[in-house]
Amino acid sequence: MAQEMIEGINPTRMELLKLKQREKLAVKGYSLLKEKRNALIMEFFNILERVKGSRERVEEQLREAFKDLTEAQVMMGDVAVERAAMAVKGSVEVDIDSRSIMGVVVPVVDARATRRTVVERGYGLVDTSVKLDEAARKFEESLALIIELGEIEKTIRLLAGEIESTKRRVNALEHIIIPRLKNTVKYIEMRLEEMERENFVRLKMIKKSMEME
Repeated sequence: MAQEMIEGINPTRMELLKLKQREKLAVKGYSLLKEKRNALIMEFFNILERVKGSRERVEEQLREAFKDLTEAQVMMGDVAVERAAMAVKGSVEVDIDSRSIMGVVVPVVDARATRRTVVERGYGLVDTSVKLDEAARKFEESLALIIELGEIEKTIRLLAGEIESTKRRVNALEHIIIPRLKNTVKYIEMRLEEMERENFVRLKMIKKSMEME
């Protein structure tokens, strides 16, 4: 199989110098991209561990919240629980900022006031049970954990996309661009050597011809 080279390159010393510089930059870029890829992969797996822990905390917190809610329904009745739920303010303020991980911009989410006091929730205290308060508190804590989990999972998706993109660039440099540059440099060096030999022979023949005259 013939070695692939860059097409349309003239075998001149100027082109040789340009190609050697391009090769040098490509090798440096390849090294930097490999370092970036490896660092991103390490960060990816570190955050992946956080996702597992966050999901487990959310599931556990929701189980506890639904357990307290069920007990509150038994003690108060479904209608009273629904009435208290309708009185609760449903909105949550969320601030979304960003940070950079190896050049990848990922979200930083800050959920304000996910946890509230009994008075801040809005339902009455006279006809409600402690279990309803406990359920409300645990649902609020679950909401904070869910928002955190969303931030982490979005970060993972962004990092995974950047890792894949970086891997493609590393592979292109390693298997296509750098080999073509090396092959083209080698070809030009060989052609220049051939041209020098041809010129030497031609000059020698001219000199010999002049001496015979």
